[in-house]
Amino acid sequence: MHHNFKELNVWQEAKNFAVFVCKVTMKFPKTEMYGITSQINRAVVSISSNIAEGAGRNSNKDFSRFIHIALGSSFELETQLMIAYELSFIEEQSFQILIEKLNKIQKMLVNFNKHLQK
Repeated sequence: MHHNFKELNVWQEAKNFAVFVCKVTMKFPKTEMYGITSQINRAVVSISSNIAEGAGRNSNKDFSRFIHIALGSSFELETQLMIAYELSFIEEQSFQILIEKLNKIQKMLVNFNKHLQK
């Protein structure tokens, strides 16, 4: 019972958010390329990647496990964005937008997971 991940709203939101975040991190100091920039990019890409990987699993229980991993990556990312903001790599207005978008995705993941567990 595979899901087409490309048709899932939560995957579309997470993938578009990953592109947005990666563009934001391109403006970070070059000295951070292997530090916080790399960490943020890995975490944000992990969200949509885990949704896609879970969609290819044979059961909703397996899929749910990958949604949990995606949610974990989203909390990791939220922490990293806070650190980048406190280091002044992200302006306040951009930070607020990023956190709002991320919180929306986190809610979508939680709700989608409830749907999978029915």
